[in-house]
Amino acid sequence: MATVFGATSAAISVSSNSRKLHLPSRRSLPGRRAGFLVVRSDAGANPNAGPRRAGQLITNAVATKADAAAPSAPSKPGHELLLFEALREGLEEEMARDPTVCVMGEDVGHYGGSYKVTKGLADKYGDLRVLDTPIAENSFTGMGIGAAMTGLRPIIEGMNMGFLLLAFNQISNNCGMLHYTSGGQFKIPVVIRGPGGVGRQLGAEHSQRLESYFQSIPGIQMVACSTPYNAKGLMKAAIRSDNPVILFEHVLLYNLKERIPDEEYVCSLEEAEMVRPGEHVTILTYSRMRYHVMQAAKTLVNKGYDPEVIDIRSLKPFDLHTIGNSVKKTHRVLIVEECMRTGGIGASLTAAITENFHDYLDAPIVCLSSQDVPTPYAATLEEVTVVQPAQIVTAVEELCQ
Repeated sequence: MATVFGATSAAISVSSNSRKLHLPSRRSLPGRRAGFLVVRSDAGANPNAGPRRAGQLITNAVATKADAAAPSAPSKPGHELLLFEALREGLEEEMARDPTVCVMGEDVGHYGGSYKVTKGLADKYGDLRVLDTPIAENSFTGMGIGAAMTGLRPIIEGMNMGFLLLAFNQISNNCGMLHYTSGGQFKIPVVIRGPGGVGRQLGAEHSQRLESYFQSIPGIQMVACSTPYNAKGLMKAAIRSDNPVILFEHVLLYNLKERIPDEEYVCSLEEAEMVRPGEHVTILTYSRMRYHVMQAAKTLVNKGYDPEVIDIRSLKPFDLHTIGNSVKKTHRVLIVEECMRTGGIGASLTAAITENFHDYLDAPIVCLSSQDVPTPYAATLEEVTVVQPAQIVTAVEELCQ
């Protein structure tokens, strides 16, 4: 999974052919809000855009709606990219646009990254903007946070999202807290990214468990990409954000190909994506499970069901505007995730929906998650541990009875 830390932008002189990096003093930095690459809206809250309780707008976990949402489907003509290439294209465009953007992590330099997301960037921008680090996640994550405090916008790659647990103290106590504990003096525009997956792909480590760990950290946004289109758009948004952002990437989606627009676009960090409109049940999912759900949706349609599928994308905060409108229409909710069941994203999403939309539900919320066991290495056992399309079909049939 990918993690990037963004810092306040400032006038910095960087040359791809030079090894010199000139930083301004902290006092001279222009005032900017801290954050990950996110598209924000300055418009006032719309009373019709979110859930209400006792006549008041409930703001807990509700994402701000952008005035103009990014297009949900790529326009044509465009160009085809694999997901990891889309991440690289977004990263390269932002490095060209903003000289404060830099990358650091293990093998991100001339090797091009373990999954080639940063391939060619070191040759183009030099060793100071694409910095190879030792195998010391706690150290280089802290270095990235410090760089963000001085005016840079670092992108930190942990090679494997699971390795970032070694830097949990830096991410929690420094990245997420410094803006608040300093009284707003320090902004931490950092992006944290690193591959994640399950079983055989990552040595039987279920990296999706990290979603629940990082969700508990205050002051941090979390997004999960699922297509080349939103991978590039979310990457660009995270880098431009003034808040720390964690970008989750699934290693099994890296070779997914899609046509994306030639013109520049940026996705919102706080908006869900309507994948398939429907009437009978709302299915909320993200990352790789989006494709398991869509596979199940084909079977469900043949059986006479009309499921509405939403890729929530923003894991923190939730887009309760989009989710709430769907719940008010279908009155039934199924959550499908690859995260662990206990303390996972599904548990938090269930709580948010129950708190805000309980009166609209005609049936209890159902959550399909991975089992609370270490993900087995054997393929047959891994399939039993992780949610499969047949389980989704069965869950919808029982929910709609």
